[in-house]
Amino acid sequence: MRGADPDLVRRALADRDPLPGTTGFAGALDGRLVRDVLGREPLYADREGGDWGHDPADLDEPVAVPAGHVRSLAAHDEERDVERVWRLPDLEPVAGREAVRSVRRALDRVLAEVAARGTDGLGLAFSGGVDSALLAARLDAPLYVAGFPDSADVAAAREGARLLGREADLRVVKLDHDRLVATVPKVVAATGRTDPMDVGIALPLFLVARRAAADGHDRLALGQGADELFGGYDKVAGAPADPRVAADTVRGARREVLRSLPDQLPRDVLALRAAGVEPVTPLLHGRVVRAALALDGDALAGGGERKRALRLAARAWLPDRLAFRKKRAVQYGSHVDRELARLARQNGFKPRMEDNVERYVESLVE
Repeated sequence: MRGADPDLVRRALADRDPLPGTTGFAGALDGRLVRDVLGREPLYADREGGDWGHDPADLDEPVAVPAGHVRSLAAHDEERDVERVWRLPDLEPVAGREAVRSVRRALDRVLAEVAARGTDGLGLAFSGGVDSALLAARLDAPLYVAGFPDSADVAAAREGARLLGREADLRVVKLDHDRLVATVPKVVAATGRTDPMDVGIALPLFLVARRAAADGHDRLALGQGADELFGGYDKVAGAPADPRVAADTVRGARREVLRSLPDQLPRDVLALRAAGVEPVTPLLHGRVVRAALALDGDALAGGGERKRALRLAARAWLPDRLAFRKKRAVQYGSHVDRELARLARQNGFKPRMEDNVERYVESLVE
């Protein structure tokens, strides 16, 4: 069992407690495969039953164990032998100052626990946004960012480190076309994915993790999950008018987005482990998840401010310049997305071709 003590998982199963105070867990327990409610830890079973693992590359026909489910180790029917045991709780909404206080309390306790366990061997993925800045303000670990020299992420990380008084702790992993081309096959091999968005997200993480590992670190802290939990997406803030969500409220749209985590998180975890580090994800701890689930729509995205409660809570540790910084997703902020598309065009994979960038990625793997 990865991520939690087996007895804790047994209690969570007996109590049907979806958030027993961990950053995720998965593995074999008492003849069954068990994966936590958000799928924070990857878990796969062979389609024919018997074999299982945390990396799909270890299996002949891997099938992901669904988040919040248990599956018999002897399963032969993917539907009949799989049972849902946990769902995310539907909590009464908390608003206003109490919403901010509840988030601040959860963050304070979780980050204090990470710090108390020691930061030896810990690096920190830092892009200068509120999520990673929160970690940098509380954890004494070197900071790493990857991107093209003119990228927004590198510029934001430099400024963020300066605002926190941590310029000397920042390590920049500089990207160029040669490095991008050389790294794509490694990322595809680690994640099993060739979709340009997946590659664009995982590649900077992989390079940051590899640099941290080369520096002697075996763990990497990162702000995974904050956008999904706290309303960081435009489509959530725009509910119900945004056609990309079906929900008729901001809270409902946030819940829709959370359903994507069990598919997204394994990509990042597999990339990090292939680079030689274990992820440390304080913002995915059950206490933070529970505080986020209780936020009302205004606390998520009120006043045109995405992640509003998180940003207001972060002011306890961050200057407003960092707490309220607007930032694009890593594939855009690092310019990996832009440069992959540029290389695809230069190598004959024109935009008029269907899935031109993915076909270029596949050509690099071949």
